[in-house]
Amino acid sequence: MTEGKAIIFSAPSGSGKTTIIRRLLTQLEHVQFSISATSRQPRSGERHGEDYYYLSQEEFQARVEAGDFAEWEEVYEGLRYGTLKSEIARIWAEGDTILFDVDVKGGLRLKEFFGDRALALFVMPPSISVLEQRLRGRATDDEHSIAKRLNRAEEELQMSPRFDHTIINDDLNRAVAEAADQIAQFLRSDAPKA
Repeated sequence: MTEGKAIIFSAPSGSGKTTIIRRLLTQLEHVQFSISATSRQPRSGERHGEDYYYLSQEEFQARVEAGDFAEWEEVYEGLRYGTLKSEIARIWAEGDTILFDVDVKGGLRLKEFFGDRALALFVMPPSISVLEQRLRGRATDDEHSIAKRLNRAEEELQMSPRFDHTIINDDLNRAVAEAADQIAQFLRSDAPKA
């Protein structure tokens, strides 16, 4: 496998990282989004091979045992997400840089997996209360799920110093510009990061 570069975005759920990534993907050339595998069921409008690779619990476990994942995590009980090595190989074979949208633990595992070939960015909400407002505003989770996500977010925020750069998403345009600047510097650099 020809090795290229990787850009890793991680954040607590509701921090706005996916919105930032969508904007960046319209601006960046030779960068492809890595499609994650998941054991969850598709939501309305989602498609296999575009939004996620949807695997049954049994398929996911078989792929884990076969060593097919660069990283994987049981984010919530019975709900797994992971990065298939075949997805990394596919994007690098096309000569592109990989862009990941992963949970915080997955981001740290990918950072370890790629070493200096990766830029790991942490998107931080301005505060826990703003994060709670965003989660409620999405109207996709019940109260129990929101409480679980907020508890998890407090733990994840403690991990931000382990990333290469933290972007506080208090203004979307500024956050996108800051991320674009970090990525441009990283892609121009052939030397390993300090």
